[in-house]
Amino acid sequence: MSTQRHAAIAEFTLKAVITGVVLGIVFGAANAYLGLRVGLTVSASIPAAVMTVALFKLFGLRGTILEANLSQTVASASTSLASGTIFTIPALFMWNMVPPFLQVAVLCYLGAVLGLAAMIPLRRMLIVEAHKELPFPEGTACAEVLRATTGSSAASRWIFIGIAVGAGVKLLLSMVFALPTSVHGPVPILPKAELALELAPALLGVGFILGYRQSGVLVAGSLLSAIVFTPLIAWVGDGLASPLSPEPERLISSMTAREIWSRYVRYIGAGAVAAGGIITVLRGLPTMVGALVAVGRGLRQGGVEGSGRETSDTDRDLPSWFVIAAIVSVVLIAWAVPGVFAGSMGPVPRAICAAGVGVFGILFVAVAARIVGIVGVSSQPTSGIALITLLGVASIFAAAGWTDADARAAVLTVGTIVAVAASKAGDISQDLKTGFLVGATPARQQFGQLIGASFACWAVAATVILLGSAYTFGSQDIPAPQATLMKTIIEGVLAGALPWGLVLSGGGLAVGALLTGVSPLAFAIGVYLPLATMAAIYVGGCVRAVSERGGVARAAGAGADPGILAASGLVAGEGLAGVLVAGFVAAGLISRSREPYVDGLAGGIGVVVAVLALCAFLLRAARSDRRR
Repeated sequence: MSTQRHAAIAEFTLKAVITGVVLGIVFGAANAYLGLRVGLTVSASIPAAVMTVALFKLFGLRGTILEANLSQTVASASTSLASGTIFTIPALFMWNMVPPFLQVAVLCYLGAVLGLAAMIPLRRMLIVEAHKELPFPEGTACAEVLRATTGSSAASRWIFIGIAVGAGVKLLLSMVFALPTSVHGPVPILPKAELALELAPALLGVGFILGYRQSGVLVAGSLLSAIVFTPLIAWVGDGLASPLSPEPERLISSMTAREIWSRYVRYIGAGAVAAGGIITVLRGLPTMVGALVAVGRGLRQGGVEGSGRETSDTDRDLPSWFVIAAIVSVVLIAWAVPGVFAGSMGPVPRAICAAGVGVFGILFVAVAARIVGIVGVSSQPTSGIALITLLGVASIFAAAGWTDADARAAVLTVGTIVAVAASKAGDISQDLKTGFLVGATPARQQFGQLIGASFACWAVAATVILLGSAYTFGSQDIPAPQATLMKTIIEGVLAGALPWGLVLSGGGLAVGALLTGVSPLAFAIGVYLPLATMAAIYVGGCVRAVSERGGVARAAGAGADPGILAASGLVAGEGLAGVLVAGFVAAGLISRSREPYVDGLAGGIGVVVAVLALCAFLLRAARSDRRR
């Protein structure tokens, strides 16, 4: 650990900021695309750190470890913006209330400012005083990567190769309509049960990053939906002479497997995800109380700069006036500016929305910053945080009789700001841990995150608007799982439209997963998403397990692992290509009229061969450091 440094070491430089901004835009767009496809995002910190060092060397620029750290701090700001936005904004499209581009960008930025400002008083307590107690896994791993790559960039080439492979495969599949993208096959005996596998470089990369156990939990949930719930509903419904609620018209016997999933199984999955998110937050209640107490203690003890005492560079935060002004400004802007929250609401409903932003925002920033110190950013319960916020505000609206479309939209956008703020707090806390370990200046990192958010909010907003104009959110192309869940919950609270039997059944599944020692949220996401998607993630996890056989297993994201870098490249490459394809679709240059799956033998063989080729690429990357 190094918490002291010589003042002459370059840190906040123009090349570091510009590199971070560019990488932030890249990973912001890629994560927004990935999250809308599968409801998951990946941390940009380690890939951005490696790419910064590689780009500096490529262009003959001499960079220090502190410049590389500053660059990855700026770049990683985009991940939190993407996470919060994709969980909510697509629901507006589903309600045919397409938000303006400026509104989405403003919501992103307000959430980022709130999360950053509310985290600053906690920095000294969580990062410095609790250094041994809270490992902040991604932050610690990023510090190790910075130390390794600033001395040698031998592994960094794999992330660029991964980007090229991921983008190439995505563009090929999107432009050549004769190529299959997934394969589906019936399961004997079980009615309307299907096994499926999707050809998607990003999903394989995500599975490799998550590892075998977590990807196995995800696919277990999907298998339950595909070969248990769907056949069971098909068997029960085969003898019914009338439609079964919530389907008002069609008989179950006339539905395909995908239609049964859409009409019935997705509500079970929604209940599982909702319960899993709430359980995750409730388990963190002791942490929540302690973190909230720490906020007040940090301010009373001069937890931020401006208390009148001398501080070294490695212990200097942005001043306390910034913290107070930023939080107050976010709440006042949200209340006073009619165009911030979606829908046309009067001053009183806007005041309740603004109060929800302030109360839930500060509350969950403290929770998120503490939780990620233990379990990391990838396990942060952002969807659960957004869900509880929506339930709280929607309940007040329902009691007041505000239940129209404008009320639904306003409640949803409160969740946008709070989800971005909580996600931002988790992200900056990991970056501050990295900075603490390499001897960086916290105030410069915090200002760098503010700069990164100022640019990334436009990229994330543009990606969501572009994908919304090219595809239908909630469709097989772009499922937007969390946003679909938020839409369902808000409608249920305000209008009583939920099939509670199915939803509560899903909640029971999440509780059962918890009792067996399995992550309830990960299992629930598997129940909620199609098997083709989860199977591809599981294949990536299997490749990770094979790559670690006979060697020392590394935690996901730990160290300068070329396999992790190649997997991150696949995610970024497909994400960027996916945004490009969406632009082509929106411009009318290509069509999305074809079915994105095949059932034939030849197409299935082609999909399997392509997946195996991508697996071989990941395996070669993962084992490349052992051959040197």
